[in-house]
Amino acid sequence: MLNYKNNDPYIEGISLYELVQVCETPFYVYSQEKIIDQVNKTKKILGDNIFYSVKSNSNQAILRLMQSLDIGADVVSSGELKRAVDAGFDPNKIIFEGVGKSEQDLLYAMHKNIRLINTESLAEIKLLNNLAKEKNKIVDIGVRLNPDIDGETLSKISTGKKTDKFGIEIDNIDKIIELVKTCKSLNLVGISCHIGSQISKIEVYKNMFNQMKKIADKFFESGIMIKHIDLGGGFHVKYKDSDPDFNIEMVKQELDNCFAKTKYELSFEPGRYLVAEAGIIITSIITIKNNGGIDYLIVDAGMNTLIRPAMYGAHHEILAINLKSEEFIDYTIAGPICESTDIFSKNIRLAKQKIGNLLVIKNTGAYGKVMSSNYNSRPLPSEILVNNDNY
Repeated sequence: MLNYKNNDPYIEGISLYELVQVCETPFYVYSQEKIIDQVNKTKKILGDNIFYSVKSNSNQAILRLMQSLDIGADVVSSGELKRAVDAGFDPNKIIFEGVGKSEQDLLYAMHKNIRLINTESLAEIKLLNNLAKEKNKIVDIGVRLNPDIDGETLSKISTGKKTDKFGIEIDNIDKIIELVKTCKSLNLVGISCHIGSQISKIEVYKNMFNQMKKIADKFFESGIMIKHIDLGGGFHVKYKDSDPDFNIEMVKQELDNCFAKTKYELSFEPGRYLVAEAGIIITSIITIKNNGGIDYLIVDAGMNTLIRPAMYGAHHEILAINLKSEEFIDYTIAGPICESTDIFSKNIRLAKQKIGNLLVIKNTGAYGKVMSSNYNSRPLPSEILVNNDNY
């Protein structure tokens, strides 16, 4: 995302050094151009029925940008729903997911007359029917199914296996059909699934598509004419330079092979795939030390700023802005938080650094600021959205 002009780093048309003058590190920077390009690319390949997963980055300016690009919103709390509505999303383009919706969540979603509430348990279907009946409303719902498919990704971001907490087991489809037919205040119009994040193997998508097609056929055979199938997200993002590029065109190919001549609408709910590569963190080196033969760079960003490395063991490439050195050192990049897991990267080879230099943590547009905290009573990082030569 960085480009260089006269050896100075720029994000789109803005000098990084200008941003550092107006904003204290650490802070997030997002490229509007990159987000727009990624959304348009995804729509071109998969179609217009894209619902942005708000949980990946709920910055209000980014939500307004997504809304302007004519995509929908996928939310998992009433707070995210309020953000989406405030950003201008048409309620008819908002889907409410979530394994643990409260009565208040469901009532708020009903009040806003959103496109769809995706239920995730038989108990939730019953609860929603009772609430709709009390309000004398007919509510459109979907059912999130657990297809028992391993996304072959990190166990901590798997959501589609039988033992995961998400969705209703496909063994319970007959129970779902029987229950829905007795719920006079609900209108089942869709089914959905989401089997995890960072899914790179096309065979996994193929298996999931085929499973959802069979399930859709079963609903039709029972007399329930579903209109929508939501196939989730989870498209792989390249966090390491050595990672293979993800070919979303192959996903489209499997989609067309599986769902040729079907009677329902297909949709996806990507989040990370749309924003991850559009974001970076700018952090300053606070101190340099050697412990036990390890050369540490202690930076002002920590696990409170970006929790993914500590929480998931996730990898983010780190760049040094100062390249003016003939000496290179294998550094461990660590944050200031009083936790041993507050480490961003080990044995990363950089030009010799000094206190005050800037580092860039790449691909932090998703699950970055949105998961940050005030741990150790530290302030939350700022966020800057760059658009050409404005920010």
